[in-house]
Parts: sequence; C-alpha cells; structure tokens
Amino acid sequence: MGTVMITGASRGIGAATARALESDHDLILVGRDADALASVARSCRSARVVTADLTTVDGVSSVADGITSLDGVVHCAGVADLGRIDESDAAEWRRAFEINVLAVVELTRVLLPALRAARGHVVVINSGAGITAKPGWGSYSASKFALRAVTDTLRGEEPALRVTSIHPGRVDTDMQRAIVAAEGGKYDPSAHLSPDSVATAVRHALDSGPDAHPTEVVLRPRRH
Repeated sequence: MGTVMITGASRGIGAATARALESDHDLILVGRDADALASVARSCRSARVVTADLTTVDGVSSVADGITSLDGVVHCAGVADLGRIDESDAAEWRRAFEINVLAVVELTRVLLPALRAARGHVVVINSGAGITAKPGWGSYSASKFALRAVTDTLRGEEPALRVTSIHPGRVDTDMQRAIVAAEGGKYDPSAHLSPDSVATAVRHALDSGPDAHPTEVVLRPRRH
C-alpha cells in the first residue's frame, strides 16, 4: 500500500503507528533516538531509519533527501511543557512552536513534491488541546491551535492531497506520565487512551476509500 513516513517513531504514538502499518507499508521512521528507532524498525516488515532533528535545516533535508514519491506522512513528534502564562518564559513558547508547528510545516513543505506525485496523505497528530484551551496549558495549546490552522490551510491549498488532523485526549505515553507528575496527580494508565488506539485511527484514515477525505478525527478515553 505504498510508502509512509512516521515522525516521532521511536516511542509512544509514533511507534504504535509503525506497528499498525508495518504489515503492508514500507516505512520511513524518523526521530532523534537512533537506538530506539532501530528497535522499532526490527519489528517491522520493511522500514528504514532516519535519525534527524526536525527543528534544523539539515535535519529536514536529510529526511527528505532522495524521496520523489511518498504516499503518506504521519507527524507524531511533539512536546508538552505545562505552566501558567505568568510562569512561562519565551523559551518555553519558542520550543513548543518550533517542535509542534514549525517542524511539521517545514518537513511537509519539502515533501510536497513527493506527496503531490503520489496524491498522498498528510496525517497530523494534534490534541484535544488544539480544540479547547485550559489554564496551565498555554504554550502547548496555542501551538496545537496553530497546528490546526496549518492543516486547515494545507487542505485548502493542496486539493489533490488528503489532510487529516487527529485530536486524541490524554494518551498513555511517557509524555503523559510527565504531564501528570507536573500536575501533581497519581498516574492511572487505564484512564487514558492507549497509543495503539490512536494508531488504529491513523490506520483507518489512511485506509479510507479514494472518494473519502477524513478531515478531522476526535478521540476521547472511554469512561469505565
């Protein structure tokens, strides 16, 4: 079913997405942790690893180098630093926008010729925080609102492509454990979505029939 690139593929939703797609896709796994990426790749039928920092020009170039046709890219990489606005400095806001927005924009931009050649699919893992902003989540939520604007804009500018924005609630990942710790709460994995559930949503979006364009998917943990 073609070639799909996954960013943030070393762990969490990115690694789960690789597992969900590996049986019938050739994968390009992108991230910063070479050892973790290699471990994910070994569990895949066909995967190559590109270790890169997508906040740098060289990193983006190394990921896109030599790709002339690409069926899909799934943007999973992201960061979440919590803090009230009166406690958050400019560096925190720059980091959120650099990783959560600008890296997605720049990688997508350089991949557009390859995506156009395949009439490909761009899938962006956003967040419930990209729909509703809450106290203490300022920089993260603002970056995710901006990311939603990016996907909406791209969808209008590139009618030959499909662009899907996925907005999960809290997901059982290392990032979520750090968030709950910062909030001073007790971590309960069962209260969160599993990465595999989000990966299944990615898979369903990519598998949509040629006449369908899944523009936005919202997932929330099911109450027990």
